[in-house]
This record gives sequence, structure tokens and C-alpha cells, in this order.
Amino acid sequence: MKFPLYIAKRYLFSKSSNNAINIITIIAAIGVFAGAFSLFIVLSGFSGLRDFSLSFSNKFDPDLKIFPQEGKTFQLSQAQIDKLNKLEAVEVFSKTIEERVILNYKSKSNPAFIKGVDENYRFVNNVDSSLVYGTWLTKSEPQVVVGNGLSRLLNLGTFNYQNLLKIMVPKPGKGQITNPSDAFTSRQVIVTDIYSVNEELDDKYMFSNLNFARDLLNYSEDEYSSIEFKLLPGANLDEVAKEIVGIFNNKVQVKTRAQLNDVLYKMLNTENLAVYLIFTLVLIIALFNVVGSVIMVILDKRENIKTLHSLGATPNQIKNIFFLQGMLMTILGGLLGLFFSIILIYLQLQFDLVMITPSLPYPVAIKFENMLIVFLTIGILGFFASYIAAGRSKKALQL
Repeated sequence: MKFPLYIAKRYLFSKSSNNAINIITIIAAIGVFAGAFSLFIVLSGFSGLRDFSLSFSNKFDPDLKIFPQEGKTFQLSQAQIDKLNKLEAVEVFSKTIEERVILNYKSKSNPAFIKGVDENYRFVNNVDSSLVYGTWLTKSEPQVVVGNGLSRLLNLGTFNYQNLLKIMVPKPGKGQITNPSDAFTSRQVIVTDIYSVNEELDDKYMFSNLNFARDLLNYSEDEYSSIEFKLLPGANLDEVAKEIVGIFNNKVQVKTRAQLNDVLYKMLNTENLAVYLIFTLVLIIALFNVVGSVIMVILDKRENIKTLHSLGATPNQIKNIFFLQGMLMTILGGLLGLFFSIILIYLQLQFDLVMITPSLPYPVAIKFENMLIVFLTIGILGFFASYIAAGRSKKALQL
């Protein structure tokens, strides 16, 4: 293999007497460079957008969350709480109550979900980073934290004691309602804070203390809607989920953060795959230049090929010369494209070269998996392109 590689390097880096071949070779190398460069840029951009999109849901979605298998609530005994506390992989967990309610403020009404949380909730989810104005819940009085969307819809402010927010929830039971005022349980609360995550969550949720939500919804002391878990770094999600399900005798279902956002994950993965395939097609077209360049070199070196054959070089060795020439051109062009694209992405991370808004740079991410994808894509496609082109060398021996 040393002999074909030596000749291949000579053919690749030395100028041909035919200027057209030199130009074609340069165009082919630039095509490979541009293909690798653009592919890594796009993959890094989508990785950044993926991380940026998921960062919003990560603020409100725990590592694991359990729900009842049937109905809206499940019972949690003290013995089960003790078992959950003994799980080595669990750092902290938070008990929650969630139900649909109607909000009434002055002359405006709007449906929403109230989520009663305990004191551990802020340690399970990174909710503090999304708080806009005010303070988080305390136990001194009936308080709620509302989303930015709900705040705009109802024209809510914080700490307005002159105009309290009214929360109404239908009373459980059967039969005909004779007095509409008796159909709802209502409480008045003060808004202490406003959070902002994304439009969907901001328009949907409000938070209260667990005891307030339990009293409003008339839940028993051991009745909950869900439990959210924060796990220690490196914990095995599947194993922890099995342990939790065992504690509840298979009466609950466990979902990971990805499962809680399965639609978002599927959408992001589909978009990433579609863009990868499109740019791979562009790269395939660019590699046609490599095929053309190698074939042109074969035609230009016909006399040299016959000389090498006369000196004892086998047809396979001659074929390997041009195969290696194509591979060298592909790999070198791909590595250069990858190198310069990494530099550009690094500059974007450091200096915010491209901005979406005056305060928000375009999100990008440098990931090893993207480097590997680009290198493997270039290598595999370059292999086939070089193999196809090198096959012409045997025909040159017959001319």
C-alpha cells in the first residue's frame, strides 16, 4: 500500500501540465470543503436550537415524574414516603396537586391549571430562573405565582391587595344545580410573582402552596396528583423508575423528561434528520466533482499508467493509486471544512456574531457527535466516489 499511496500523493499535490485538470481538482477540493463546512454549521445550529428549546421545558420538567395509572390522584402513605427517601439515586422529590380552575379578576375570567407544590419544588425544578418580578410562595397567606401569559390576559399585577385574584373550582358531586353560586368552591389570593418560560406554559399554569390547593380542591391529606423527582448525576433512569413503580405496587406510571416532551423531541429529531439528509444530498452532488477530477487525472496519466504497469505494477495497485488520491482529496477537504466550521462556531459562542434579537445570540453548540457524523459522512461518500472513479484506471490500461 505504500507504493500506491506515494504515487497518489504525488498526483494530488503536483501540478498537471494540463491547466484544466488543475482547475477541476481545485473545484472538487473546494466542493468537499464547502460541503463539510456547511454540514457541520447546520448540525451545530440545530444542536444549539435543540438545547435552547429544551432549556425552557427543563425548568418545569423534572428528571422523573409519576402519575396515577387510573384517575387523577393516588394515595401516598408515610411508609411509601420513607421508602422514597431511602432511594440512593434520588436527590430530592416534590409532591404536587394539579387541577383545572377558573380565574376571575375584576371583570375578566380565564381557565387555567393550579399546581399546588411543596417546599421542595424549587429544588426539583429550576423555577427560580424563570421568575420575572416578585417573590416565590410563602406560608404567611394564600398566594399564587402566575404565568406571564395569564398576567397579560387578566391584567394582573403583583401584591395588589385592593384587588385580589379569585380562584373557582367546581364542587364534586352529582345531581342538578339549583343555585349556581353553590356549584363552585372559591378562594381569593394575592399574586406574589410572575414567571415566564414559554407561551404554552405561561398561559396555562399558576402555582400555589400545596395545602392551599388541597383545601381548594377538597383533597385528603394523603392524596396527590403527581410526584416529581430530581436524580443524582449519573443515575440510571430505568432502574430508578422500576424501584419507584415497585414501591407503589404498579399503581403509578413513570415518565422521564423526554417522555414528558415526546412531541417536542420528535419534532426536533425529525427536523434535524431532514436537514442532515438535504445537506448530505448537496454533499453527494459536490463529490461528483471528485469523481470527475480523478477520472480526468486517469485520462491525463494514461502513459504513466502504462509505464507503471510495464514496471510491474498490478492493475489493482494502479487502481489503488487513484482510489487513494480520491480519498485523500475527500478527507483533507473534509477535515479542513470541519476545522474552519468549528472555528466559526466557537467565534459565535464567544462573540455572538449572529443575533436573533439585540439581546439573544443565535444558539449553537459544538458537539463531538456532530464532528463524528460529518467525518463519517464525508468518509463513506468519499469512499464510494473514489472507488467508482478509480475503476476507470483498468480501462486506461486497455487504451
